[in-house]
Amino acid sequence: MSIRFRLSVMMLLEYMVWGSWYPDFSAYMGKVLGFTDGQVGAIYALLPIGCMVAPFIAGQIADRYLATARLLAILHLLGAIPLYVMATSQSYDHVWLWMCAWAMLFGPTLALTNSICFHHMPAAEGDFGLVRVWGTIGWIVVGLLLGVGLREWMPMVLGPLGGFDGMWLGCALSILMGLWCLLLPNTPPAAKGESPFAFLGALKMLKAPQFAIFLGIAFVVATELMFYFILTGPFLYKIGIAPGSAPAWMAIAQAAEIGAMIFLPQMLKKWGIRGTMMVGILAWPLRYAIFALGGPLWLVLASLSLHGLCYVCFFTASYIYVDQIAPPDIRASAQGLIAFVLLGAGLVVGSWFAGAVSDAFRVGDVVDYTKVFLVPLVLTILCAVLFVSFFRIKSTA
Repeated sequence: MSIRFRLSVMMLLEYMVWGSWYPDFSAYMGKVLGFTDGQVGAIYALLPIGCMVAPFIAGQIADRYLATARLLAILHLLGAIPLYVMATSQSYDHVWLWMCAWAMLFGPTLALTNSICFHHMPAAEGDFGLVRVWGTIGWIVVGLLLGVGLREWMPMVLGPLGGFDGMWLGCALSILMGLWCLLLPNTPPAAKGESPFAFLGALKMLKAPQFAIFLGIAFVVATELMFYFILTGPFLYKIGIAPGSAPAWMAIAQAAEIGAMIFLPQMLKKWGIRGTMMVGILAWPLRYAIFALGGPLWLVLASLSLHGLCYVCFFTASYIYVDQIAPPDIRASAQGLIAFVLLGAGLVVGSWFAGAVSDAFRVGDVVDYTKVFLVPLVLTILCAVLFVSFFRIKSTA
């Protein structure tokens, strides 16, 4: 098997594990287990917190002590245990505890899968997007597998187990992913480094003004991502789509993300890292401007395709940028740092911020989405201006 094939399957399984339970578990907790909205939100906040805390520890281990593939295998095989327990858990405290355990095990793998790709793909600008796209495909595939294949065509497979079928599926996929990681190319830790503490080396990268500017902008942009994830569904229902059809319409964004991933090598070759990220960061205010207009419906639905440019051209290009400027002996920890910002702190703060803004412009059951989306519009315009004016690609070494 080629290295690219093994890494592509790794990405496919990585996001299938996550996507197996993430879209539907909130509804299950509310309708079946009777959890409050606050309890559901607290449980969903645990993965971003795991992305804030655990990657530094895992990056340190991968950079100094243990081969990345073996670490990924251990984390996923252990991660199957809390998924197994949560499938039939009934109490809030029980679910919270085991979700916290899973988040601490799975959170680091999002950075480590990037790190192992960059280690084995010298031409990351041309290859990474074509491998990472399988993660998005995996998210779509597992949704169809669970929603259609297992629930409609083969309910006898997971139905008799009881509890939440998405967790049973996630448990099986986590075991499969752990075993697949044993087939990944060997990625030994650095033989030596300037410091025994790789995560401290990653933090020292912040001494470079350009990197600090980049990370600050990335944090703000990540917070605005939650306006899309949390509020797009209710917003689309308000402006006229059919009840229950939001996931289908929002698949436009996932399809656009796949297309953007495929064309990422060409964009990087033509525009470079900075130019590609600039396209991505300019797409954010354009999308929120259309959302703030609130119509016509066809234009709002068409603007969902901008998610491909927003996410791929900025977030995915950011991973490539960090890999390029990080010293070789701390690359796993450097990927942990960008995961901390984009997938951890940014999403935690963004979840709170998006909810607070929505509540601020709510009168009874009616939300003024024009005013709501003006907030991320202004903030992403500010980020775009700062990025264009002050960010330049420079080495932090």
